[in-house]
Amino acid sequence: QVQLVESGGGSVQPGGSLRLSCEASGSPTSSVSMAWFRQAPGKEREGVAAIVTDGMAAYADFVKGRFAISKDKDKSVLYLQMNSLELEDTAVYYCAADHRWYHPERVIGGLYRMESWGKGTQVTVSS
Repeated sequence: QVQLVESGGGSVQPGGSLRLSCEASGSPTSSVSMAWFRQAPGKEREGVAAIVTDGMAAYADFVKGRFAISKDKDKSVLYLQMNSLELEDTAVYYCAADHRWYHPERVIGGLYRMESWGKGTQVTVSS
């Protein structure tokens, strides 16, 4: 497993932007598949975006065109650039990783149980 620490959350007005970061410790082979999930109050956790080491990425329909996932392999940091934020984006955002290669579409679809998770960072969108 790998240790994951998220940062970058905060409060923003609708239409604003935030960039989340997730620092991964340990061997890079422990984070072949990485993803962002989120959980809003009273709702189930849902996949937001996922990426694998070869760069293939996938996004949930509700963030396509607004969010971008990327990974700095040298620094072992996963990012989520969030633009045009909406009230519905308010949630705790979690970083997840697994040493196995999973198709990103299936990761955000919740078909796999990722083996490592961060503690989350709060994102609040309010006017």
